[in-house]
Amino acid sequence: MSEQEPFEGATPRGPLRVFLVDDHAMFRAGVRAELGARVDVVGEASSVAEAVTRIAATQPDVVLLDVHMPDGGGRAVLEAMRRTHPQVKFLALSVSDAAEDVIGLIRAGARGYVTKTISPEELTDAIRRVADGDAVFSPRLAGFVLDAFASRPDAPVADPELDQLTNREREVLRLLARGYAYKEIAKELFISIKTVETHVSNVLRKLQMSNRYELSRWAADRRLV
Repeated sequence: MSEQEPFEGATPRGPLRVFLVDDHAMFRAGVRAELGARVDVVGEASSVAEAVTRIAATQPDVVLLDVHMPDGGGRAVLEAMRRTHPQVKFLALSVSDAAEDVIGLIRAGARGYVTKTISPEELTDAIRRVADGDAVFSPRLAGFVLDAFASRPDAPVADPELDQLTNREREVLRLLARGYAYKEIAKELFISIKTVETHVSNVLRKLQMSNRYELSRWAADRRLV
């Protein structure tokens, strides 16, 4: 039996209705183009408030959700929506592959977490699986979730030092620790080099460190890299 032939007695289902939440317009446009006719993209939002309002209005099957946004990010969207719209499923789609981001989004109610390096075909499959109730993770990320829930199922994901940093500062720190130059970080995050310098200065000040090498070791110790 081919994928297009439903089981006898089954009700055919139309294209899955998907909503995009990401603060980068270029990325949202790219996702729309890559998904093409595979799904029906019913809306998009660039902020938490906009996402909450439009998701409630469109009632999508699956929301593709960025982790870090200036006004609270994916976790804020999940916390606002999960009580009033429990039927909507969320799949995190992020540049971040840090353990605390993955675990935090899953604890908040996301059904899966994949990184932005995923192919269009793999993303479409992940959307379908999440819509059907499966949990979906990029291979490397599944271990974070298993470790966290197996060893400390009730423990909150908290780090007083890390909690000092804004979402954007965490993103800059992670890329810096991976060896990215300021220019490369700026390109990756769609911000200016001057803004990158400001974020790095803020991180150094908050963590009371003096150089990027200390930051790299600190980030590696917390599995942020």
